[in-house]
Amino acid sequence: MDNIKLKARAKINIGLDVVRKRPDGYHDMRMVMQTLKMYDGISMAKNHNGNISIKTNLPYVPDNENNLCYKAAKLLRDEFNIDTGVDIDLVKYIPVSAGMAGGSSDAAAVMVGMNKLFGLSLSMQDLMERAVNIGADVPYCIMRGTAMAEGIGEKLTRLNPFPECVVLVAKPGIAVSTRSVFGKLRLTEDTYHPDIDSIVKGINEKNMDMIASNMGNVLEDVTEKDFPVISTIKSKMAENGAIKALMSGSGPTVFGLFENIEDARKAFYSIKKEHIARQMFITDIFNV
Repeated sequence: MDNIKLKARAKINIGLDVVRKRPDGYHDMRMVMQTLKMYDGISMAKNHNGNISIKTNLPYVPDNENNLCYKAAKLLRDEFNIDTGVDIDLVKYIPVSAGMAGGSSDAAAVMVGMNKLFGLSLSMQDLMERAVNIGADVPYCIMRGTAMAEGIGEKLTRLNPFPECVVLVAKPGIAVSTRSVFGKLRLTEDTYHPDIDSIVKGINEKNMDMIASNMGNVLEDVTEKDFPVISTIKSKMAENGAIKALMSGSGPTVFGLFENIEDARKAFYSIKKEHIARQMFITDIFNV
C-alpha cells in the first residue's frame, strides 16, 4: 500500500465533569464522548525523500512539526525506524479550536494510516496506548463511537451506541483557549456537576429523556461568562425544538440534539438570521 484516505471524525461531549485538580496541574475528568459523522479528510502517501510533509486547506493551521498530524506520524516512524517519508494532505471541515477534538482526531487518523501504510500490525489498543503521548483526546479519537472517558481522558470504556438523532453544530466567531478555561475553573461545593452515571444509564436503556435531563458541562459556566453568545445559541436551539443544547469541551462550539432534521433546520436558520454563529453544520451521530 502506497497511499490511503481516511476520515477524521469530530466529537462532542454528551457530559463533561471535572472531578478534581491533580497535583501535577492536570484535572481528573469524567466524560461521555460521542463521534459525529462530520469529518476532516486526510490523504496519506509514501514519499522517497524521507520527510514528513503536511499540506492543509487553511492558512492558519500549522503545516510543520507543530501540527499534531506531524507528531503522530513521527512518533510511529521513530519507534519503528521507518526510513520512508510520508506526505499528508489535510482538508479541514471540523471547526478549529472549537472543543470538537479536530486536531486530536486528525492525529488519530494519521496513526491509523501509518499503521496500515507501513504494515505495523498494531492493534487498536496498541495505537491507543501510544496515542496518549500526542494528546489526551487522541486515544478516544482512535476508538470512536460512544465512550466514557476518565482520568485526563485516556481511561476509556466503550458504551452502548448512542440513540440515533440529528445534530446541529454551531461555532460562534470566537476562539477559546482550553488552558485558559481550565485555569479559570474553580471547583467549590456549589459547582454543578452533571450526573454522568445517569447519562450512561440513559444510553444503555436508549432513553433520550434520561440522557438529556442529565447532560451538562462543568466548563460552560467559565466559558459563557466570557462569551455570552454561547448561551444565546443554546437558547435559540432550545426554542426551535432541540431535545438538549450544550457546549462541547471547553467551547465555544454549541451542539443541539434534535429528533428530526426539520427542527434542526429551523434552528439553523434562526441562528443564521441572528448572525451569532460563523460556522454551522447539520450532521448525525456516528456509531461504530
